Amino acid sequence: MTTLPWGRKDSRPANGRRRGDKKPGGVRDVLAEATSSSSMSEREVVVSSGLVVLSVIMLWLVVQMLVLGGLEFSRGQDRLYGQLRAELATGEAPTGGVIAPGDPVALLKLPSLGVDQVVVEGTSAGHMLTAPGHRRDTVLPGQAGVSVLYGRSQTFGKPFQVMLQDALGKDMNVVTGQGTSTYRIEQVRRPGDPVPAPPAAGQGRLTLVTSQGSGFLSALRPGEVVYVDASLRTKSFAGGAARVNTIAKSERPMAGDHSVLPMLALTLGGLLAAVVATPFARRRFGSVLTWMIAAPVVLALAWFAADLTVYLLPNLL
Repeated sequence: MTTLPWGRKDSRPANGRRRGDKKPGGVRDVLAEATSSSSMSEREVVVSSGLVVLSVIMLWLVVQMLVLGGLEFSRGQDRLYGQLRAELATGEAPTGGVIAPGDPVALLKLPSLGVDQVVVEGTSAGHMLTAPGHRRDTVLPGQAGVSVLYGRSQTFGKPFQVMLQDALGKDMNVVTGQGTSTYRIEQVRRPGDPVPAPPAAGQGRLTLVTSQGSGFLSALRPGEVVYVDASLRTKSFAGGAARVNTIAKSERPMAGDHSVLPMLALTLGGLLAAVVATPFARRRFGSVLTWMIAAPVVLALAWFAADLTVYLLPNLL
């Protein structure tokens, strides 16, 4: 406190501020600044987390298609082969009628090229992750008429890639519940090429449908649908019960299966929530404990999301 020249005392403290004066950079200013900073930080966390989720999905999708897909195909083939072998032994292998999609219907064998693949019923993208698919509105292989099989050429085991290279002129055996049939691979057709006439009564043809790309990363950029025609060399089998008359859009060439979109949305939401929660959990529980819990969850959700995303891609990719 100081004495003024006319005798009155100044009540201001030595620092020049009265009690109650707003302190520069006071608590309110600090809190306001901290709140603003925290709000900005939260927005940044959400945005960056979204980018992390997108990056993880894209990276995992490429790895899944080009690397892990082959392992999934081999594992699925082992399971399907065991199922078909048991059904052939007991006489329960399907010979016609309405067959449940995903069930094994035939064994495709091309010994000279090392092909030994189980074929399943249905041609949607999901069914063709582990095997070539039989188009449900055509007769089964070995029966009179035209039987159509779809197969991937670049991903998930590449089951039909060999058909575009060295299969022309070779014999191919197909084992079904009715017996073994032999086909001769005669031609490879592309869009615009003449379509062969329907086979004569009692004759059969097997048409293999796949895709072919070109250039860098052709596996991710299929260019066109390719048809490989093979004529039946052995006596045809009689057709079984009536087949389905129409198929869904997801079972046509180069189609994706959009029925998985709701499940994919839920999975992506869970993945985003897990990624957003990780930084906050790390501050409270520590890095080691947080990552021990978060890493398996994020990895599992990313894997599942990538699997579902594959369903949206062309079934011949």
